[in-house]
Amino acid sequence: MAALRIVFAGTPEFAVPALEACWTRGGEVVAVYTQPDRPAGRGRQPTASPVKQLALRHGLPVRQPASLKSAEEQDALRALAPDVMVVVAYGLILPKAVLAIPRFGCLNVHASLLPRWRGAAPIQRAIQAGDAETGVALMQMEAGLDTGPVLLEKRTPIAPDETAGSLHDRLSRLGAEVLGDGLTLLRAGMRPAPRPQPEAGVTYAHKLEKAEARLDWTQPAVQLARAVRAFHPWPVAEVQLGGERLRIHAAVALDEAGDAEPGTLVRAGRDGLDVATGAGVLRITRLQREGGRPMAAADYLNARPDLLRA
Repeated sequence: MAALRIVFAGTPEFAVPALEACWTRGGEVVAVYTQPDRPAGRGRQPTASPVKQLALRHGLPVRQPASLKSAEEQDALRALAPDVMVVVAYGLILPKAVLAIPRFGCLNVHASLLPRWRGAAPIQRAIQAGDAETGVALMQMEAGLDTGPVLLEKRTPIAPDETAGSLHDRLSRLGAEVLGDGLTLLRAGMRPAPRPQPEAGVTYAHKLEKAEARLDWTQPAVQLARAVRAFHPWPVAEVQLGGERLRIHAAVALDEAGDAEPGTLVRAGRDGLDVATGAGVLRITRLQREGGRPMAAADYLNARPDLLRA
């Protein structure tokens, strides 16, 4: 089997295992495209993306254009003579002309079971919606937003205590597996049969906004607990409670009836802070004060003994 000439386009940590799969199972990575370096950390110094860092460690050529719309950039990509372009959380829209450059087109690894959760935040939206299952799809890219036919997919359950962080890591590894399977078939001349996405079941995973982190106590406890897990590790759920703003790192919904006003602290103990909601009670088990570090509810109460009388 001849090695494929692969151009890889990706930026965050999610894409790192997929890049590794390109040279372990696909062939020769002739170039890596990633977002321009961005300010990060306390010093706000320009920082290379995780994909760029891995590429440089392996001596792979890196390109960081601000856009792929110019004829110059498209000519540079064409000169690489790629058999396939693999795109994983790249962060730039590929023009239609770019999609046509590789011999086998452009393949995308997407973190959902398409057509559910097309768009920017499929991992978080699946948890927020209470989905029992998700997965990764290897898709043949076309001009629409995540609308291309699915070539392969892998499924995984969403655990009741799953956070966006833990699911992200698992789907990242699954994405590398499904990509590796697709590249192996491509090298063997057995291109996976494309499965057009059905119109039924299309949902969109809109980009996360920091404002969403502010929880509304009038919502049901089940919905609030999902939001806490979906927004961890970013942007992290926030509430006003006990006269201060707290970030919530872990919470569970209790199926308890009551007549307390939503947002009322009804109990406080070593097991957590129990807060009335629009339906049921939310038990906060891990939290963070402004300027502080995440801590267990029991440790927080050591500093706030006044809440024990709640």
